[in-house]
Parts: sequence; structure tokens; C-alpha cells
Amino acid sequence: MLRDTGVPVDAPYGGVNQKTFEELEQSLAAMEQVYSAARDSGDQRQAQDARNAVIEAKEHARFAARSTKTSPEKRAQKEEMIQWMLVWLENPGVFPAWVKLRRQKM
Repeated sequence: MLRDTGVPVDAPYGGVNQKTFEELEQSLAAMEQVYSAARDSGDQRQAQDARNAVIEAKEHARFAARSTKTSPEKRAQKEEMIQWMLVWLENPGVFPAWVKLRRQKM
């Protein structure tokens, strides 16, 4: 809802945008920067907030993919997005290189 107002909100509090693959990639890259900076400075709360934002986005994508109202094309898109977020959650620092390779395969 806050995102719809047009007011810019910094990661992780703005959440993860996942309407398109481009938005998702940008959001996860921004989230990785926040996560890494928080870890480097010892701010465990901020690092966990970043992870929680990605976990919440993954669950939203999973819900959309499972909905009977979701088209097969949208379901496939959301399933791919879920994989992106799982990679980010497993190793945020590897995500930028991984997504570059993944996009070449799409």
C-alpha cells in the first residue's frame, strides 16, 4: 500500500517489487546491498529485516503461483521468481552473478 503512494521507501522497508523480472532483480540487488552493509556493521536486526522482506515476497509469489485464478504464464513467471528469491536467501552475495547467468538462459 505504501508503495502505491509513490513515496520512496528504502530497502528493506519498501519490500521486494516483483511485478516484472527487472523489478525483482533491482529489488533483490538493493536488498543485497542493505543486507551486506548490515552484516558488515554488525546490525543483525537490519540484516534480518532484509531477509524477512525477501521471505515475505517469496511467500506472496508462492501464493500467486498456487492460485486457481492465475494464468499458466503468470504461474510460470511466479515459479521462476520464487527460484530467484530462494537463491538470494541461500547466498545473497552470489545472487548478482547467478541472476546474470540465469537471464541468459531465459
